[in-house]
Amino acid sequence: MSPNSSSSLVNTKLPFVPPPASPQSPRRLRKYQSHQSLTSTSYSSFGQPLSSAVGLNGNNSRQRDAASNGTTQDLQAEVTIRTRGRARSNSESGSSNVVSLVTATAKTRRPARKTDSSGYFIKRSGLDALLRDGPADGRLLETLQELRLMVLSNRVDADSDGMSTYRIYLWLALLGVPPLPTDEYLELVHRGRSPAYTKIRNDTFRTLATDPLFKRRVTEASLIRLLNAVAWKLHDAQQQNVKQPSSRPSSRRKELLELAIDSPPTIKEEPESESAPPIKPAIYVQGMNVLCAPFLYAARSEVEAFALFHYFVTKECPGYVRGAMDGVHKGLRLVDRCLEIVDPKLATYLFSKGMNAELYAFPSVLTLCACTPPLPEVLHLWDFLFAYGPHLNILCIVAQLNRMRDAILQSESPNKLLRSFPPLEADKVISLTVSFVRKIPDDLYDDLVDHAK
Repeated sequence: MSPNSSSSLVNTKLPFVPPPASPQSPRRLRKYQSHQSLTSTSYSSFGQPLSSAVGLNGNNSRQRDAASNGTTQDLQAEVTIRTRGRARSNSESGSSNVVSLVTATAKTRRPARKTDSSGYFIKRSGLDALLRDGPADGRLLETLQELRLMVLSNRVDADSDGMSTYRIYLWLALLGVPPLPTDEYLELVHRGRSPAYTKIRNDTFRTLATDPLFKRRVTEASLIRLLNAVAWKLHDAQQQNVKQPSSRPSSRRKELLELAIDSPPTIKEEPESESAPPIKPAIYVQGMNVLCAPFLYAARSEVEAFALFHYFVTKECPGYVRGAMDGVHKGLRLVDRCLEIVDPKLATYLFSKGMNAELYAFPSVLTLCACTPPLPEVLHLWDFLFAYGPHLNILCIVAQLNRMRDAILQSESPNKLLRSFPPLEADKVISLTVSFVRKIPDDLYDDLVDHAK
């Protein structure tokens, strides 16, 4: 694909190019037509990127009651019941018909199910089909909500290394990141060393150093290029004295979920203080290398990883990369507050031993649990976080503590146990996180949503 401007990439109708059969194929720039359709519709309909996957916000009682049962099936059933006129997905129905999702270009739909030689049905991935076909007749909100429910109830198809042919396009669609011209990234790379280059080089060689999957697929050179390009981008924004707009993506997610369950949205937009100067993000802080690693691992090109990572640190979690990392420290205090509510006995025991989250949870908060192997489970957890809001990472950390509670309560020195968390099991962590949502008071949940801004 030849690089063009962002608008031309969005509006140009390209023929569908199927993904390669193996994730080990040469890494080339590929874009799904549905990604172009989603980003084009989101900009034209709302005037801003659809960052905005729906969050499990605590202000909507009906939604949180659905999440309280702790199972993704109950949450999906609740939303299905309350949605008027939404066709059922293939995973919800025994019928062979799926939701009709077509792009502007007429094409023959593939059958949702096919049979093998013995006549048994072979189920096609609903996520794959939804990404390929895109939204039908402008049904962007319904399609995105359908996509999130599928993320909640089904794993992304991937091999044993966590590599998927469409995961990166899922992340781009959920976060509303438009296609980026390759020349824009290359221009930043060709500028050479940024003011943060020395700091970046001091960190990159340590990035997931003990993870053979990451080291086999991602080179240190690509990590340096991407972080250096992001540093130049942030540096330019500071030099031009341009304030990064506040997108409040979590509020937008809440609005979309309320629309999906046929409930009137109640969004409170906080007025910006005219006297307070804008808080500028740092161009690089220690730990950004680990936060960047899963983007590079899952992406099919550095350009895709750059677009996602830059969007994430400037719109989703800018408080994590400011010089004082105030968003991370707020998140650590929220881990303690949420643990007190979810598991008072465990929280009391840890506090009695002087174990606050500041002592053991800093890497998990900053990197969205990317510091806890294995990497394929991290990618699965990120599918959930990008669909329903990165603020839920705080509850994911509490869920990991809850799964360790017996060992912690029996230990005289829990600090030794908490130096490194046990291997991540994303399915169990997600299930516990969904069950914890109903227990969190509304005011505390609002703090969760806003802590990284």
